[in-house]
Amino acid sequence: MLSLYFVRHGQTDLSLANSFCGSIDPPLNANGMRMAEALAARYGSERWAAIYASPRLRTRQTAAPTATEAQIDVQIAEGLQEIAYGQWEGRSEEEVQRSEPERFADWSAHPGRVSPPGGETAVDIAARAMPVIESIRKNHSDGKVLVVSHKATLRVILCALLGVDVDLFRARIEQRVAAVSVVEFKKSGPLLQVLGDVSHLGRFAPDLVDSEGT
Repeated sequence: MLSLYFVRHGQTDLSLANSFCGSIDPPLNANGMRMAEALAARYGSERWAAIYASPRLRTRQTAAPTATEAQIDVQIAEGLQEIAYGQWEGRSEEEVQRSEPERFADWSAHPGRVSPPGGETAVDIAARAMPVIESIRKNHSDGKVLVVSHKATLRVILCALLGVDVDLFRARIEQRVAAVSVVEFKKSGPLLQVLGDVSHLGRFAPDLVDSEGT
């Protein structure tokens, strides 16, 4: 049986500020690096069949300590990158809501078919991310695979796997920084076993469990 461990990257300055961060590429901040080390402390001893990450620096930095501990290379998958926020990149959600209330409201209500100006919809994310998941399933029929990606992308993937309309990814799925979600693939289909677990932070970096930001 195949189990996919979906991990959101650790904290960045932009996630701390609740700013839109998709195609721009900030590094993990100091807390984010500690989150990555906590992830490795908990999961580095697991026998991973593979570790995949988006090409963004923050995901590669998050995956690196676990990969080092497990003595396995990180494979980069372009389809796992974050939603492109277009003209909203780098701006806070509060600022965008204030300056573009109608577009923000439309996007918030229906992100499956409404994109940020110049950005992507949830349908666009699913179209590039789900083939990555199918490729992983084809290459690894059993064992554990770690997949390090981003907030919106992981929420869309989980919705798609569980049969939830991707238009509801913001309303139905939460994914904090450094959180782990686990899906097992049984004969009956994908089964969600864990959603948004941050117990590794409580164990190895307890002061970060309730850290601010998204």
